[in-house]
This record gives sequence, structure tokens and C-alpha cells, in this order.
Amino acid sequence: MSRPFATMPLPAQPTVTAPDGSDVRVLLGLAGGSMAHFELAAGQTSQAVTHRTVEEIWFVVSGSGQMWRRQDGREEVVSLVPGVCLTIPLGTHFQFRASATEAVAAVGVTMPPWPGEAEAVAVAGPW
Repeated sequence: MSRPFATMPLPAQPTVTAPDGSDVRVLLGLAGGSMAHFELAAGQTSQAVTHRTVEEIWFVVSGSGQMWRRQDGREEVVSLVPGVCLTIPLGTHFQFRASATEAVAAVGVTMPPWPGEAEAVAVAGPW
């Protein structure tokens, strides 16, 4: 069974607020995954979370900030700047923050598609 083509522009305003507190502009999805644009205002820090069933790949498109990730005894903080791509494998605890002077925005692919707000579970983070 084929699905029709889909095309859309980036919504001008956030569609929803993610469980971590970031602004989300929901984009398109297919059976295997969904895509969204995530943005955090200058000086803001997301709630640290882990996902129950999904994995994500993020690509930073603007701004600057940092991403903290912890999984299986490994922990790191990476810089978020345009052009950086990172993964959030299943079971990873993560949190991100924007720099004090500019927002940070990324496009993310969620696999399988985002099932709803109950997907994210709050965890202790560094910030």
C-alpha cells in the first residue's frame, strides 16, 4: 500500500511544548519515524529526560548551546553549533541548554514515530 507524498513548510509558531520544555514544530512522519524542529530560547535549559521506546538523531541548524548525555556509565557534554549531528540512543538520559545570548535549534528524527507525551520520563540532570 503506497502513501501519498507530503510536503510542508516549517510552522511559523511552535506546535507543542515538549515534555522537556523545548518548543517543538512538528514536521512530517512515516511509519518508521517522525521529524520535528526543536528550539530552546537563549538562557533556557530543558528538563533532563529519557525515552521509553524511541531513539533520536538531531542535527543543529542554528544558535549554540550544549547537550548532556549519559548511558551505561558513559557521560559527556557536547557543544551544539550549526552542523553538529548527534544521536540519542534508547535508554540515554539527556538534557540540553541554549547559550546565554542565543537560542539553539535542531531538527530531529524520532524512530519509531513519537508516541505522545508519556514517552519522556524525567531524570536527574547536571543543570
